[in-house]
Amino acid sequence: MKKHRIFLIAGYDKDGKINSTLIHLVKSFAKYGDCVLIMDSDCDESEIAKVKPHCLYVAGARHGEYDFGSYKRAYIWATENTNLSTYDFMYMVNDSVYGPLFDIGEYLNKMESFGTDAFGMVKKTGGKFQHIQSWFIGMRPTVFLSNWFSDFITSVKNVESKTAVTELYENGFTRKLNGHKIAWKCLYDIYNRGIYNRVKHLYKIRMPFIKKLSFTRHFGAYGRQILYVLNHVPKKLRDDVLSAARETFGIKYINWLLTKNPVKILLRKTKYVISRLLCKN
Repeated sequence: MKKHRIFLIAGYDKDGKINSTLIHLVKSFAKYGDCVLIMDSDCDESEIAKVKPHCLYVAGARHGEYDFGSYKRAYIWATENTNLSTYDFMYMVNDSVYGPLFDIGEYLNKMESFGTDAFGMVKKTGGKFQHIQSWFIGMRPTVFLSNWFSDFITSVKNVESKTAVTELYENGFTRKLNGHKIAWKCLYDIYNRGIYNRVKHLYKIRMPFIKKLSFTRHFGAYGRQILYVLNHVPKKLRDDVLSAARETFGIKYINWLLTKNPVKILLRKTKYVISRLLCKN
């Protein structure tokens, strides 16, 4: 029997654009279920039209509540305009990543085969609290039709920082699961900041996404790893990622980041190492 899925997708672009990589992400999910896209950006109709054929609903207006604010709006729209009880799975995903780099269907099937009521792409390990990273969360009806989930997601509001978002909503969701004794599991257990720092390794074990933050961390220290991945994905996807990255970070920066010059690569690594040593002192 065909699985019935709904994807609540959170997007953001400082200029209100829906770029090639977000279109790729939406189309990839639309192959496997219904999509509701909410942009935390002021998008005009010409931008919305780029993904409208692939979604049940698309909206773009700045709300300042980060990804969970978009999840909230998508959930409210879905409760008012669909029959959520007809869905086997609900996903909350955001565009803080480039990808998927592989067909997302195999990953959906793997997560859904866990048999747990909640699941995700990545569990962050290390630190005081292990949790499902909020950029890719999946749930069965026992979760997304529950009163506690409705109360949780509709209570999302504007907070002062991303740190507060993480604590209240990303960590908060996993705390809710734990508090209701709901089992959860993730495809990848990744220690601390590994999701940003181990780009090549994660690709080689078939992680289907690259976090956008990897492009700017540690003075560009991961440019060579990113280039490795881009050289191994299909050309159309490579071109889409490069186009979107140039729009976001600037052409000059991306050309610098993805250099093959060994001297420049060594210099940026040296700069990062020195910065770490200075921080310890």
